[in-house]
Amino acid sequence: MAEKKATTKKAAVKETAEKKAPVAKKAAAPKKTTAAKKNELVVNAETVGFKAGDVYQALAAAEKALTIAEIAKAAKISAEEVYLGIGWLMKEGKVKGENNAIVLA
Repeated sequence: MAEKKATTKKAAVKETAEKKAPVAKKAAAPKKTTAAKKNELVVNAETVGFKAGDVYQALAAAEKALTIAEIAKAAKISAEEVYLGIGWLMKEGKVKGENNAIVLA
C-alpha cells in the first residue's frame, strides 16, 4: 500500500507542476567591479600610510588648521580615509586637534 500512495503523490505533483505557467528567468545583474572597488576602503599598513601622507601634505600646504571635510577636499580622498590618516599621524605625534580641526604639531 505504501508504494501505491507514493506513486499517486508523485503523479499529483507532476500535474500541478505542468499547470503552472513557465516563469521567465531574471537576467543576471551586471557585475559592479569598478564602482565597488572605487568605494571600497582597504585597511592595511601600506594604504593607511599613504592616506596619512595625503593628510600631512594637505595640512602642510594649507599651513593652518583644517576640518575633516576641508582635508578630504584638499587631499581628494574620502572622510573615512582622512580619519585613518589622522589616526596614523596622531600616533606618531605629527598632528593634533585644535578647536574641532586638525593642525600639524
